[in-house]
Amino acid sequence: MKITDITLDRLRLVLDPPFRAAWDPVPRGHFDATIVRVHTDEGITGIGSGDLMDGFDTYKHLFVGEDPLDITRHVKALETASFHGAPYWPLEAALWDVIGKVHGRPVSELFGNAARRLPAYASSGELKSAEERVETALKVREAGFRAMKIRIDRNRVEDGIAAVRAVRGELGDDFEIMVDLNQSWRMAGDTANASDLAKTRRIVARLAELDVFWVEEPLPYADLDGFKRLRAENPGVRIAAGEMQHSVPELLRWLEQDALDVYQMDVVLAIGMHRARTLAELAHLKHRQFTPHSWTNGIGVLANLHVAAGVGGGPYFEFPYDPPGWTPERRDFMLAEPVRVDADGCVEVPDAPGLGVELDEDAIDRWRVK
Repeated sequence: MKITDITLDRLRLVLDPPFRAAWDPVPRGHFDATIVRVHTDEGITGIGSGDLMDGFDTYKHLFVGEDPLDITRHVKALETASFHGAPYWPLEAALWDVIGKVHGRPVSELFGNAARRLPAYASSGELKSAEERVETALKVREAGFRAMKIRIDRNRVEDGIAAVRAVRGELGDDFEIMVDLNQSWRMAGDTANASDLAKTRRIVARLAELDVFWVEEPLPYADLDGFKRLRAENPGVRIAAGEMQHSVPELLRWLEQDALDVYQMDVVLAIGMHRARTLAELAHLKHRQFTPHSWTNGIGVLANLHVAAGVGGGPYFEFPYDPPGWTPERRDFMLAEPVRVDADGCVEVPDAPGLGVELDEDAIDRWRVK
């Protein structure tokens, strides 16, 4: 089997009203997605998505003509290309989709088959008042979720803690709450400084009193000692991070120095599926948890789900969901059917071979960037 071509469909969904992502200083008037298709000489096509694949044409020749099943070779080639260009991990997802289709099995089975469904947490995206966040949390629980993540802005800490306190008071102790401080990385052009360690220590201590399940991305990635200090000072609160950490050696150093309770590497934005699986296994051997970041479109959600289910990630899987601003219909506009949770708040691995992606070609034609 040979790769005959790799094609990209660049899509742009207009967002009206705009989506005000907590980690982005600019409201989003559109949502971009790039669909990667790996074509083969045996008629099998693999599909991936996640990052935008900017500049990939420069490196396309590294893969065309090769056997798509040679995944170790492709991962190494992607690492060299990513060093010189951008992260191209959606291509690896498309290659795994081919591999699953060739073998007639879901990719999660090839990654270990530890679970067929995972409990999901509703991952919010916008900053909301305490009253608005409670209203959303009630909708989230009604949809089946047993956990949700709330964002706190570094410049509106009191508002954020008030939202956490209000949700805890309304939904009770049997509803899990995660908190994301969004301090580990920045959107392009956002030059503001992160909260310093002293301020962050106070925030985490206050959140511990509200029995949050974890505090996510509390510090910049460079502050390894700060992460370790937060863990030592707040033994009842898990510290989570790593979603956009692109360096496998650095993640190994984090594991060796026991910096985190929860490792969150995104398989289509950060380090790929193959490397994420290896690091997840190492985290589990150290009695730590792996639950990947999955704030991307439905294809990226599925790629992360297959790895998490394959290795037994958890205890919750990230499910981007913050109605009315962010819904499965917006997130998965390129799919024939959006990825959803079931009545028990779990997201199920598709039983189709590969990643289980079914595209809506009409939507792709409609939203393709000409």
